[in-house]
Amino acid sequence: MRILGLDYGSKTVGVALSDPLGLTAQNLETIWRKQENKLRQTLARIEELTKEYQVETIVVGYPKNMNNTVGERAEKALEFKEKLESRTGLPVVMWDERLTTLEANRTLMEAGVRRENRKQCLDGLAAVFILQGYLDYLRLNREEV
Repeated sequence: MRILGLDYGSKTVGVALSDPLGLTAQNLETIWRKQENKLRQTLARIEELTKEYQVETIVVGYPKNMNNTVGERAEKALEFKEKLESRTGLPVVMWDERLTTLEANRTLMEAGVRRENRKQCLDGLAAVFILQGYLDYLRLNREEV
């Protein structure tokens, strides 16, 4: 069972992939686009990845506000979810991503990655944190049953 994790942003989509057992998340790539609303190539690339890695589920970061309300970025993520479901035919799960980009940036700083090089890996690492959170949730809920 492979799961794809996505950190959807205005210009990039960080992509992470689970191992076949669904235990760990690894950074796969970052998809860049020139304009926020130009999603055709982005969706095509994600569809290619789902087929290549035999993905069964997609997890998209849901950027809710800190007070748990849904803002403009979260609305755009929900629209992206609908397009993904239509394009891939796979179930898409929205996963709370609050503070994942901040956590990813801090991790890169602690690893000594220079500021100008962080953006190259930031979205992919945020996707890893989103997907790993979801995988951990699945594992914990399986153990409780």
